[in-house]
Amino acid sequence: MKIKKLKWLAVPLLLALLAWNRPACAALAPEALTQPPGRVFGDWLVTDLSAEPATLNPITATDAYAGSVNGYIYESLIKRDDKSLKLVAVLAKSWEISPDHLTYTFHLKKNVKWSDGQPFTAKDILFSYNRIMDPKVDAAFMRGYYQNIEKVEVLDDFTVRFYYKIPYFLGLEMCGGIPIVPAHLFKKGEDFNTSPIGRHPVGTGPYKLGEWKTGRQIVLVRNETYWGQKPALDRIVFNIITDSAVALQVLKQGGLDLMGLDPIQWARETGNKRFTKDFRKLSYYQPLYRFIGWNCRRFPFSDKRVRRAMTMLVPRELILKKILFGLGSVVTGPFYINSPDYDHNIKAFPYDPKAALALLKSAGWTRPAGGNELQKDGKPFKFQFLIPAGPKLSLQIATILKEELHEVGIQMTIQRLEWAVFLQRINDDDFDACALGWSLGWENDPYAIWDSSQAVKGGSNFVGFKNAEADKLIVEARKEFDPEKRRKMYFRLQEIINDEQPYTFLFTTKALQAVSKRFRNVVVYPMGLDPLYWWVPKADQKY
Repeated sequence: MKIKKLKWLAVPLLLALLAWNRPACAALAPEALTQPPGRVFGDWLVTDLSAEPATLNPITATDAYAGSVNGYIYESLIKRDDKSLKLVAVLAKSWEISPDHLTYTFHLKKNVKWSDGQPFTAKDILFSYNRIMDPKVDAAFMRGYYQNIEKVEVLDDFTVRFYYKIPYFLGLEMCGGIPIVPAHLFKKGEDFNTSPIGRHPVGTGPYKLGEWKTGRQIVLVRNETYWGQKPALDRIVFNIITDSAVALQVLKQGGLDLMGLDPIQWARETGNKRFTKDFRKLSYYQPLYRFIGWNCRRFPFSDKRVRRAMTMLVPRELILKKILFGLGSVVTGPFYINSPDYDHNIKAFPYDPKAALALLKSAGWTRPAGGNELQKDGKPFKFQFLIPAGPKLSLQIATILKEELHEVGIQMTIQRLEWAVFLQRINDDDFDACALGWSLGWENDPYAIWDSSQAVKGGSNFVGFKNAEADKLIVEARKEFDPEKRRKMYFRLQEIINDEQPYTFLFTTKALQAVSKRFRNVVVYPMGLDPLYWWVPKADQKY
């Protein structure tokens, strides 16, 4: 999976557990794209996706696979600059914020067109906002970020104003980062969820869709009528390769230019002279974490003692050392480990089967005389563990967990599903436990993932975590502009989540990239790589 910098700023995106380390690639503000000496046009960038996006509709897409592609097609009013991490203009030319933080006015650039040639106007923003807030639209995960907006007003074709009911510390970032679709392509009464735009996206960005061959390939071509400075590469090609071992062979044979490596591939399979002659290897941390989610609505995971016990049965340090070659850190909470909002005082529950069994016994789980299986009220402890099909490491971890649980009398079955089917099961609350991760923005609001109101069909709180004190902290933190005061609330929130264990938090891991040496201007920024800067000398061009 490609781990992308969030195209919509602070909105988290789902990523498959251990579908490793594709680069964070999202367009900078066009003003920031300066031509380095010798830059020439031509050539392609060929990379891979370990799963196919369910949709490329930027309002209903929830996964980082779609983000990998949409980051080149769609743009927002503002975004964070990859270099400075400051908010910079993209489709907006300027903006004003009222002193009370309740109104945000954006003035749009007038030379912007959608890739089909139609002009981009403020009406597109209003239309997109209305679709996000429409309960019939599959955007529950996003609605929570905009619920405190009272209205959005089009002042003229190139001016739009957002009115908040209460102040929100991420107000500018969320208004400026709203996903925008072309209003003129939608018919009145049309089902937005099944709109053709999901397969045929039309954006304002530097690339547009060339073709989408289901199960095989998504091809983006440079938007020659792009309003800003055009990127150098003619095409960006995403080959859908669900097996990382196959992807590595394709890379070594020259069929890929860019690939995120598994830890074992990084440590043992890409160190020979032939590989290092053709590819450079880059590693860096990104804001993300990986977890096992326990469905708190379902027996037996409705009991927090059981969830704690499950965490104590996961040998995280051993997995990190033996399987991940130490390329990451065990985490204990829902904030990026290198962020000041992450509470390092919370220590991870240790791997301790004996203590786990004692917890399970206190919750009523015992072994009958002469039996090996844990039971409660005559029911065996058994559940199904969903993982996305694809990278072998997810299966390795699931297999280790299954063996650990078997030793204490718990039956776990593993079910591997294609990404779209997997997501549908999660959204339909049709799971016991699952393996996933969250890719985060630079600053984050935990509302969508952890507030009780978001434990709805299609919501990001799909494990059904509910806690009244946590809700209060989350809501109060959204109104607090002092980062230190907000941080105290987040630290208390992390204590509550650690006590409840709706997730077994696993790791934050390094992105491990292999990039063809024919590309120039390949730089690691604080949030990752950005191929919009890349170019290839004429003598080295391949396509």
